[in-house]
Amino acid sequence: MSTDNTVHGAHTAHVAHHFKTAEQQYSSGKEGIWLFMLTEILMFGAIFVGYAIYHNMYPAMFAEGASSLDWKMGFVNTLVLIFSSFTMAISISFIQKNEQKKAVLALATTVLCGAIFMVIKYFEYQHKFHLGLFPGKFLDVAKVGAEHANLGLYFGFYYVMTGLHGIHVLLGMGLITWCLIRTIRGDFHSQYWIVVEGVGLFWHIVDLIWIFLFPLLYLVG
Repeated sequence: MSTDNTVHGAHTAHVAHHFKTAEQQYSSGKEGIWLFMLTEILMFGAIFVGYAIYHNMYPAMFAEGASSLDWKMGFVNTLVLIFSSFTMAISISFIQKNEQKKAVLALATTVLCGAIFMVIKYFEYQHKFHLGLFPGKFLDVAKVGAEHANLGLYFGFYYVMTGLHGIHVLLGMGLITWCLIRTIRGDFHSQYWIVVEGVGLFWHIVDLIWIFLFPLLYLVG
């Protein structure tokens, strides 16, 4: 049957030797992607839980720390990432319709949005360093227990959470750039697009994590 050649975006020409059918390859790929996404959620989820516990213990201190952040910059970055999720999603739609030129434009826009996010984050970090609020500023090895909490606790969470997220943004930009190059080469089309879909899922998770980070870090006060 002709439908055997195209199953959920996985063409038989791209079926790896360790899979029997395109459908099995697609299903396994999607399961692998979601399992990886689960590990990302668990990692950030553990940090979120720690943040919630200490925020409950020291609400005034966390509010003081948040007051030194520029919520407007955080809000702009939120809008940038939300828009990037849209462009990432439509790039997959364009590939499914064999509209490669539009897909290339959408993917390039997504990478540009990621770059804008990182530039804004750079200036935000630079301002914190100018104020002396750099990582380890408040560290005192003699007072590392929760009973000696100070602003260092808040900024410890701030740098770990935003730094880890920033690394994921850079990784996502690299993966999307790789998809962009392959789309230009014509590797992805209406019969083969699962790779772009997987990268898109990763990017959406990265965006979703920031949507949680923004109110936790910037609006906590």
